[in-house]
Amino acid sequence: MTVTSLMTADELLRMPDDGYRYELVRGELRKMSPSGNRHTIIGVRIAASLFTHVQANKLGEVTGADGGYWITRHPDTVLVPDIGFIRRDRAVITDHFFDGPPDVAIEVISPSDTYTEVEEKTQDWLRAGTRAVIVVNPRTKSARIHRPGKSDALADAITVEDLIPGWRMPLSEVFD
Repeated sequence: MTVTSLMTADELLRMPDDGYRYELVRGELRKMSPSGNRHTIIGVRIAASLFTHVQANKLGEVTGADGGYWITRHPDTVLVPDIGFIRRDRAVITDHFFDGPPDVAIEVISPSDTYTEVEEKTQDWLRAGTRAVIVVNPRTKSARIHRPGKSDALADAITVEDLIPGWRMPLSEVFD
């Protein structure tokens, strides 16, 4: 990621589309490298499964890798998970960034991500109020769920029963 100059969430939203994705971290613009094919396929598999379940059960909204969440102000932080879930009682459709964190953020580690960057982003999500962050690691074909104060390996499936009742995606389907 390349760090350029300080800016606000409003300035980020008004930037012309140059073909890249950006996040804003404590006022610093960060260009996100394009992801590899495996990363994208895994993200779409998870998003499709989650979206189908959430829509069928009217649980809320699912966002993709272009949906920004404005999680802190002065300086502004706008993060973009690979997949986000917002409970129905919090879901708002807006042309601006979603005001606040997702209830669940799912991050798929891309080839250009370092573990330090992933950990920093996970902690930013949790500090902002995200209730669960799922980190999917294509390199090790594994996934972990992070919640405030704890982190656990997901043994055989991605599931967040308390936040997304009934949704379960076997890791074999994620990585096959």
